[in-house]
This record gives sequence, C-alpha cells and structure tokens, in this order.
Amino acid sequence: MQAVVETVFDAAYLVTVITLGIVMIRESRGNKEYLLFGCMAVVLGLGDAFHLIPRAVALCTTGLEDYTVALGTGKWITSITMTIFYILLYYVWRRRYRIEGKTGLTVAIYALSAARILLCMCPENRWLSADAPLSWGIYRNLPFLAMGILVIVLFYKSAKEHRDCDFRHMWLTIVLSFGFYLPVVLWADQVPMIGMLMIPKTCAYVWTVLIGYKAMRNERKERATA
Repeated sequence: MQAVVETVFDAAYLVTVITLGIVMIRESRGNKEYLLFGCMAVVLGLGDAFHLIPRAVALCTTGLEDYTVALGTGKWITSITMTIFYILLYYVWRRRYRIEGKTGLTVAIYALSAARILLCMCPENRWLSADAPLSWGIYRNLPFLAMGILVIVLFYKSAKEHRDCDFRHMWLTIVLSFGFYLPVVLWADQVPMIGMLMIPKTCAYVWTVLIGYKAMRNERKERATA
C-alpha cells in the first residue's frame, strides 16, 4: 500500500510542478519575474525527480536497501538543486518588488549557497552509504536554513509593505517547508514514521509554485480587462 500511495503522490507532484513551470516559462512573454518563477519550478521538479524516481522504483520492487547508491545520489543532486531553487526565489523577490542595490544581501545569499554546496560535496556526507552520519546532515543544512530564514523575512516584509495579496502567503509556504523538513533531517533515521513529514513538505512547495502561477494569471486578467 505504501508503495502505491507514495508513488502516485510523487508522480502527481512531479508532473504538477514541472508542468506549471513549463507553462510559466512559455507564458511569461518577456516578464522576467515569471520566467524566473517558471525556471524555479522546473528546477524543483527535475531535482526532486533524481531522488523520487529511484525511491518509487525501490518501493515497487525489491526495497530501499537495494537502491542505496541511487537514492544517495538522488539526495545529493536534490540538495544542490534546492539550493539553486532558493537563489532563483531570491531573484523573484528582487524582480517583483523592484529591488535595486542591496549588494550585501546578494553576497550573503551567494555565500550561504556556496557554503551549502561545498558542504554537500564533502565525502564525509557518505551519500552512497546506508548509514550516513547525522552530524553532516546538520552541517550541510545550517547554511540552507539560514538562506530559508533570509528569504522568509524578505517576502514577509515586502508583501506586507506593498500589500501584495498574491504573494501574502509566500513566506508561510517556506516556513512550512522547513518546518516539515527539519524533523526528517534530525530524527527520521531513529523514527522512520517521521519521514512521512516529507509529504506535507512537498505540498508546501506545490503551494509555492501555485502562488507564482496564480499571480501570473491574475496579472494577465487585469491587463486584459484594463
């Protein structure tokens, strides 16, 4: 039952975010904000596919234990693509609210991204091992968490200042995604059921993508009726 439910859910998620991303890219029509958002959605979906597809195959065949290398490689790739996802989301914020300057903020985003990627590259992570150390899971997620907090604050403040109804919940989707993700990092190996939190985490990311898609559609409707 787990194999069927999880596989169907993951397939629906990947198809949804990648399709919405492609639609946004095609319909952006020179609007860099929505072009970025579309690219962000595609990166999210394709990156997660490297982990979710091997997991689905494992669940539907001989089990996770026989796919340690494929799953570890997928997790490593997903860690990198999620970092890129937040870089793109940062630039969505800059485009949407017409942010100029703030070089220090941009440097901080890139520094945290570089730290995250470098930590993910370290062999001590033992991505291809069944007993990867928890300590390195924490180390590589510290700069990632800092990036997330920074983006949360930026969207919360800007949406409030600009009374941006379309993006008023963007900050909340990121809070929820990290809120469901961090317990998995910390305790899933000891309590496997905690891994189920990845489902609501995934739903939070779908919400993130839907916010951008709906904002694009609303903007087009307003222009059509103007």
